[in-house]
Amino acid sequence: MVERDTELAIVDEALDQLTGPGPEAGGALLAFSGPAGLGKTTLLAELRRRAHARSCTVLAARGGEQEQSQPFHVARQLIQPQLAGTSEQELRAALGGWYPIVGPALGLCAPEQGPPPDPQGLRDGLDWVLTHLVVKRAPVTLVLDDAHWADPESLSWLAAFAPRAEHLPLLLVVAYRPDELPAHADAFRTLPGRAGQAPLPLAPLTPAAVAALVRDALGDHADDAFCKEAWAVTTGNPFEAVELTAKVRGRGLRPVEENAPQLADLAAAQRGSGLVARLERLGPSTVRFAWACAVLGTAIPQDIAARVAALGIEEAAGATTRLRDARILSAAGSTSDHDPETGLEFVHPLIATAIYRAIPDALRVALHGKAAAAVVDAGLGSSAAARHLLETHPENDPWVVRTLREAAGENLRAGAPDAARRQLARALREPPDFDERAAVLYELGCASLLTEPANTVNHLRAALAEPFDDTTLRQGIVIRLAQVLAHSDRLAEASESLAREIARTPDVRARLRLQSEQFMWDAFNAAETDSPARSRRLARLADRLTGRDLTERYVIALRAWDACLRGEPVDVVLHHAGRVLERPFSWAHEDRGFEVPVLAAMVHMYADRPGRAEELFEAGTAEFERQGWRGAHLSFAYSLRAYIRYRRGRLVEAEELARSGLRLAERVGRRTPVHWYAIAILLTTLLARGRVDEAWELAQEHEFGAPFPAAVVFPDSQTVYAELLLARGEVRAAVAELEAVDRRLTPRGIQNPAWCPWQLHLARAVAADDPQRARTLAADAVRRARAFGAPSAIGQALRVAAEVAAPQDRTALLREAVTLLSASPAGYELARALAALGYGLRDADLLTAAVVTARECGADGLVEEATEILTRAAPGGLGHRGGDPGRRPGRPVREGARAGVPGLGAVRGLPQTRHRPVRAARRTGGVRP
Repeated sequence: MVERDTELAIVDEALDQLTGPGPEAGGALLAFSGPAGLGKTTLLAELRRRAHARSCTVLAARGGEQEQSQPFHVARQLIQPQLAGTSEQELRAALGGWYPIVGPALGLCAPEQGPPPDPQGLRDGLDWVLTHLVVKRAPVTLVLDDAHWADPESLSWLAAFAPRAEHLPLLLVVAYRPDELPAHADAFRTLPGRAGQAPLPLAPLTPAAVAALVRDALGDHADDAFCKEAWAVTTGNPFEAVELTAKVRGRGLRPVEENAPQLADLAAAQRGSGLVARLERLGPSTVRFAWACAVLGTAIPQDIAARVAALGIEEAAGATTRLRDARILSAAGSTSDHDPETGLEFVHPLIATAIYRAIPDALRVALHGKAAAAVVDAGLGSSAAARHLLETHPENDPWVVRTLREAAGENLRAGAPDAARRQLARALREPPDFDERAAVLYELGCASLLTEPANTVNHLRAALAEPFDDTTLRQGIVIRLAQVLAHSDRLAEASESLAREIARTPDVRARLRLQSEQFMWDAFNAAETDSPARSRRLARLADRLTGRDLTERYVIALRAWDACLRGEPVDVVLHHAGRVLERPFSWAHEDRGFEVPVLAAMVHMYADRPGRAEELFEAGTAEFERQGWRGAHLSFAYSLRAYIRYRRGRLVEAEELARSGLRLAERVGRRTPVHWYAIAILLTTLLARGRVDEAWELAQEHEFGAPFPAAVVFPDSQTVYAELLLARGEVRAAVAELEAVDRRLTPRGIQNPAWCPWQLHLARAVAADDPQRARTLAADAVRRARAFGAPSAIGQALRVAAEVAAPQDRTALLREAVTLLSASPAGYELARALAALGYGLRDADLLTAAVVTARECGADGLVEEATEILTRAAPGGLGHRGGDPGRRPGRPVREGARAGVPGLGAVRGLPQTRHRPVRAARRTGGVRP
């Protein structure tokens, strides 16, 4: 290698660090960039040689111009060789739960039937597999050449994984052409070529370096003028300089000044039209074979190339020999093996590109068509054929449609929806047969769901407009259309599309399935105008169903959720939930959403059964992870589990889970439903912990505020925002938001304070200016909570009622609140009630119990305030200075910030240790039932 000493020194430094002893050893990133022909491939080959010499495991891959549309092409090159020869049983044992998720993407197994993994889940699985390989076979050098041509699925994964290299025994090296790097790989432009440095650009060779190459190949007698002309005609491009010297030697041209003018023509023969002319001189059969190889791409099977070129075995062998002699083709891996079974590759990508572009357009299209048939006949599958079919013209060929649909199905189940979308869009242009068009549109809509929801709606509506008789397909299209509309915050449209189909569906069971979907999306529509009537219809329907199939159980689960929102008695809610959960209730059913199973679990939380809710969420989360659903699904699971922990008074755990849910939600996108859930739950938890300023900064950072989502979020987003305003002392703004919540929820019949305690927050907010209104609001909340019957909800309502009550009425309300809450799982609410009662009675034992309970909950603000009051206690009892830690309105903002603001009611399942301070207080006479 010439004039690459600097780059090789950096390579050696990185390899020394990778393989060296001591704490300084570790991984690194190297990125080399430069135009075609500047020696990136040669540099990487030398790097691989040096890595092997240091006993490194080397993972190598190369992007291909013709393989960019083949998903996971690069990932397979990197990982498949490391697992070669491993039995399925050994693979399953090695990959564990990731086997069915990453196996299809890596070509290790066929996709299983069932819902596919989401792209993020698949990337997480690939991260795990690569990390596992690195740790097991350390030290490891991963080399990716021609990264600009890598398939999008592999490249986006590696770009996200690359920063981890410095924390693993892994040297990750990429090389690319900067002008051709696609947008989805922009992260590589900022990857350090070495820690703290930019990617390393390769420079053209100097005249002296080209002279050294010439003299090394042709002899020291090459004169200066000849060498200077060689540099001029190659512009210092190493590939062109090496090829030029080979041509000079092949021609027997003496390297002297008088022959220098011939170098321009020889150099031109290495690229563009000159290369094509040189190829044509090798004969028609050789040209056809070269064209076939250019169409097939990299690692070219000689027998398939022969079939595409319409050559016999002997003709193909002769063409291969001539192309190798002409330095156009070589054996894959740069071996000298002439076995026909050996794969072929072009000597340089520049040659492959020039030959491919020289193929006449019509013939190139025809060759891709022949290649598609050839790879299918060779047993390589529809996915290998699909990339060729994408390059063909539509011809109304049923085989093309069938092959593209098969490939799309495989890619969708393997976690490559974008590739599936491209293939189905091409199948639609073929076009499919008249009676097949609706099915293709439906499949295209399913493939576009995650990345192009607006286009998905168009595809599905177009499918419904097609004349077809398959009622099962039609139902699937309508359900999928409603799903994508709902997930796009267009819940009213989702309900309307289902209503239209219900009216035209004569089959009773099919109609019930559609009704269950409509009831579900109506339940999530915050702006539903006919909620009470819908609740009555749902109750009449659910009460006569037996739960004999999944659809009936979905309807019954929705009845349980509706009863919970409306504040029907806990026994009614749990009765319906129990009917649903008599048998396993999957959260990852192939053609159902996860929303209804989530609702069936959540009613247990509101009904003071958080232990059961957590059991259901743990099972559901495990299902999500087994399916590779690590985007929105897992974010919902983490966030809602955080909410359960919050209501159990386990605030530290709640915050950890909520932050995990938010990190996952950020992958999905801001102001999406999953993002609203994650932020609302984290804000609620931070307020309970007394960190109001941090909560406000978080809300500002994530634009948490109006306009609020059309979908129902729990805890209710607008109520959480009002709670935050109230904690900051912005009482008037909080009142406005809470009155808006009243106008939104009350007409819908949602009146359970366990689900949304807007009345309690509003009572506290207006207490200073309108105490009578505050007491009326609190009394109504207590009435509703008693009607529901969950002790945590009643206790919370009683505590706030005491806060706004006349002084003489407070103690009785607080005594009952403490009694109920001590028998409930609501640890945080119990701590607040104890603190308020202890302050009111000037009882140090009760305040001590409040401090202990609050500390166990992680309610730091409440601990600080109650402790401050205790430290001011006189020997004869508590003094009368300071504020009641249970009161909020009218207090300075910072004092209110320390205490935090209550979120929602809590649930059963609090560990017994949380109630010991209460029992101790009872023994001293502080609490009387």
